[in-house]
Parts: sequence; C-alpha cells; structure tokens
Amino acid sequence: MKQGITALLQSYAQAAPPEDVRDVMRLSVLDWAACGIAGQAEGSFADWCSALRSEGPATGFDGRHGDVAQVALVNATLSHSLDYDDTHFAHIGHPSVVVVSAALAVAQSRRASLAQMIDAALVGAEASVATGLWLGRGHYQVGFHQTATAGAFGATIVAARLMGLDVGQTQHALGLCATMASGLKSQFGTMGKPLNAGLAARTGVEAATWAQAGMTSAQDGLTGPLGFGETHHGAGAEVPFEWRMAAVSHKFHACCHGLHAPLEAVRGHAFADAQSVVVTTHPRWLTVCNQTSPDTGLGAKFSYAHVLAMAAYGIDTGDIAAFSDACARDPKLVVLRDRVRVIGDESLSEMQARVDIDGHAFHHDLDASLPLDVRRTRIQQKARALVGARADDIWRAIEADDLRSFAQLLMS
Repeated sequence: MKQGITALLQSYAQAAPPEDVRDVMRLSVLDWAACGIAGQAEGSFADWCSALRSEGPATGFDGRHGDVAQVALVNATLSHSLDYDDTHFAHIGHPSVVVVSAALAVAQSRRASLAQMIDAALVGAEASVATGLWLGRGHYQVGFHQTATAGAFGATIVAARLMGLDVGQTQHALGLCATMASGLKSQFGTMGKPLNAGLAARTGVEAATWAQAGMTSAQDGLTGPLGFGETHHGAGAEVPFEWRMAAVSHKFHACCHGLHAPLEAVRGHAFADAQSVVVTTHPRWLTVCNQTSPDTGLGAKFSYAHVLAMAAYGIDTGDIAAFSDACARDPKLVVLRDRVRVIGDESLSEMQARVDIDGHAFHHDLDASLPLDVRRTRIQQKARALVGARADDIWRAIEADDLRSFAQLLMS
C-alpha cells in the first residue's frame, strides 16, 4: 500500500515488526554496541566527550550517565567514529547507528524493556530507510548525508514510539525534525561525519520531547510548501510500506561501505607488483569514497586507491587499527595507490564492483544475501575482535531481554 511519507512514518511508529526482521535487528544492536565500545577510543573523540556535561538517566559509551538527548548524540557519534557500523543500500545510509542510540537513551528514561528498545530501533530504521527512498538518490548525490537527514526522521519515530506520542504529537515531532535535520557529505573523512549521526539521534529525541511538551510545527514539515523535500532536493517518490531491514548490509571491512565490493573482489589475491589497477564502480560512489591522496587514517577509509593498495600488500582491512595516519602515509602504499584508477559505470549497481589487475578481472556483488546463521557468526566474530569476550556477554543480555545488563556492558 502506498501513502504519503508522513502517514507512512506514522505507520511504522505503530507497527508490530515480524520476527525474521527482529532477528536481523538484534544482530545490528550487537554490531552497534561493539562499534561504539571500540569507537570510544578513536582519535580525539574522548576529549570531545569530556567537554560535554549533563545529568540524566541514559548510559554513554564514555562511561557516564547523562541527559537523554545528549547521550543519544554521544553514542551515535562514537558508534559511527570507526565507520564500521551497518549500511542500507536502499538509500545509502547507516540506519542503526542513529536509531539504536536514540532508542537506548529513551528506553532507559522510560524504563522500557530491551525488547521494546529493539522494536523501536527497528521501526525507526525502517522509517529512516523509507525517508531516504522518498528523498531519492538526487538528495544524496547533491551533497546531503542520508545517515544524518533521513536518520533524524527515523530517530524521531523511535522516540515517538517509546514515549507513546499520539498521531498529532508525532506529526508535530516530524515537523520539528524537518526544520532541524541536517548533515553534509563534505564532512566525510573527518570527525564531522560521525557527528552527523550524533546530531541526527539528538534531533529525533529532542523533536519528540518537545512535541510531547506541546510545541507545534508546520502542518506537514516534509511535503508541505517549502518543506524538507522541496528544499532538500527531494524527489518525493512514492514509497510502499515494507520491512527492509532484513536486507541491511553489515560491514566486515573497517572503511566506507562503497569500498567493500572491490575489496571482496580482490580478497585472497596479492598484487603488490601490479602496474595497473582499475576499479569500476557505480558513479555515485565517486563523490563518496574516492579520495585520491588521503594523509590521515580517516581519509584512507574513503579512498579506493588506498584500500586497494592495502589489500595488495595483505594488510587486513577488517582491522580498525590498520587505518592509521602512518598507514595513509606509508611510502610503498602511496606508490601503489598512484597506479590505481577509478572509473564509473552506470551499468553496475551500487553494490557491485569490478577490479582489473594487469588485465585480469575480478568481480563482486554485495547484494548476495547472507543466511541468518552465517550473518550471526560473522557479526559475533567481528564483535569479539572489537571488544573481546564482552561481545558474548552483550549477546546474552540481548537474548535475555536484560536492558540493565546490556547498558552496563556498554560502558568502558
């Protein structure tokens, strides 16, 4: 059934998710937790956290409790700081990092169960993907960051559900979100990119909180005159109600998801002596992860040339520590990355890539679905690599619907 985007988001706020999609969301919650715990130590983010001061019931990865909206900001930023969290290619956005951060903070303030938190995160993720589809690829291509923009609407639905907002309050919350949601792709490769996710989580929590307190907004902040769609290069596509999170893609390389298909294509091949490496990808990725000469570890995570050079020398791109400033400036990698050429091809999907190494072609398609048991095994292995045995304790808390234990395990 097709309906206007505002009504569609309202539908997700009230929906009962199917169990098979819940199974995938539980794994995304584990993945989010491991990324956030590990991300707390990334770069200067700890210094940023220490500059924030608040009081409240929500649990932060930085080990402090604080105000619900501010902790949502902190947790979403930290869990996206490694750029290792899940991606949904329907709209090219990171749904879980925003919606799970909002869901945990609000759930703790409302004394909800972990199961209720996960359901709220799931419908929020669905709402963010649906919003991204409604906005369309042009919104992303012109420079807006869907994780931040569409994600803010997803976080609003998370908070509206957990706070028990009625239809009118939710409409106002979405309208308030429409005047706050923001985020630019120009921040990619800097601390501003994960901050985009944090701002989206905070926006959703604040919009719902303010709407519940009686603040009103434009009648339709998304599709109305000078609304979010009209002013943010939105296509206004018709989007049916569907459950799409079962198709979310989890990361097994610690870099931008646009780089994963070529990395999977060359997996197991050594080509440090290659004279010519040509990566063929969908043209939309060329404005996302095609930094030609990164000089920081963060920048390297958005560089076809650099990650292919790392793979050529057998450097594990699944190891977050591999993406260091020293790696970005390694002379042998710089020499090889200068031999890498990246071209766009509209005939490829955004999940496909071809890599030609001295005339030999290698292909990969990320759209090949993973069976649930294989996905669970790979995510649990990734989580253990990030946070050690704590990953198994976190999974047990998820299975036991134990929010208190889950939250305690997140703190460093």
